[in-house]
Amino acid sequence: MSTEPVTAAPALPAVAASADGALRLADWGLIRAEGPDAATFLHGQLTQDIQNLKPGQARLAGYCSAKGRLLASFVVWRESAETLWLACSADLLAPTLKRLSMFVLRAKCKLSDASAERALWGVAGASAAPLLGGAAVWATAEAEGGTLVRLPDAAGLPRALLCRPAEAPAPALPALDAGTWAWLEVHSGVARVVAATVEQFVPQMVNLELVGGVNFQKGCYPGQEVVARSQYRGTLKRRAMLFDSPASLSVGQEVFHDADPGQPAGLVALAAPRPEGGSSALIEVKLAALEGGSLHAGAADGPLLARGALPYALPQDAA
Repeated sequence: MSTEPVTAAPALPAVAASADGALRLADWGLIRAEGPDAATFLHGQLTQDIQNLKPGQARLAGYCSAKGRLLASFVVWRESAETLWLACSADLLAPTLKRLSMFVLRAKCKLSDASAERALWGVAGASAAPLLGGAAVWATAEAEGGTLVRLPDAAGLPRALLCRPAEAPAPALPALDAGTWAWLEVHSGVARVVAATVEQFVPQMVNLELVGGVNFQKGCYPGQEVVARSQYRGTLKRRAMLFDSPASLSVGQEVFHDADPGQPAGLVALAAPRPEGGSSALIEVKLAALEGGSLHAGAADGPLLARGALPYALPQDAA
């Protein structure tokens, strides 16, 4: 399938000088899972192999409905044999915690909202590099009185989550602008499910399996049959792509193809202001809509979207 866009995005913009330092992530929350059955329980609920997750490792994971649609996405890491942490969007924490807790039943696992006890910070850029040391992506390390989770680079800049006591002072780094952190998150190509996108995507529609968020060798979990069928039967017709727009974009906003104004061609999964104006977004889009014509935000005659380059390869049929 040829998917050459009619409109190509300009070269990756120079990142603003503010793309360096630390930011407390008010839009993230934290769930603690503890008990002898914590890993086994989560293994049976999420798209990722949690049982074999070792201290010092972190992984992406999705939580799906029975129809294979993402209810939430997590960064998961193990602190000890009986304690795991799940970082997710703050606006989904309460309903996700409630739903997961319904299925604990007799498992020796206690789930709790730890957001008031632990703060999540985003750290990025040159000043954060010494803090990250030589940690590999998805490795964890002790730093600044907390746990550092190395994230994939974005726009060539190192990034990490830093989880530490809520009452601890800010890390000894420059203040990082919230919009710049969001722009780096978009350019990492890793989608984060938020309230506006609940049940909108099968994991592959936002490339979750391409960034290590789905394990196809593990056992069953809610929606597993749908996710596996999408992977192996060639039924996937949508993918997430990077786009730039001269206008502001918002998560959950629909996008349209100029030749089909009556039916949305995609949905904005993540969006952030660009350093030099406009927006960048990770947009889930029909692959057929990339074969010709143009994509627009909000309506078929809305702001033009220019496709950019993801930091990882797509399968051949979606390149």
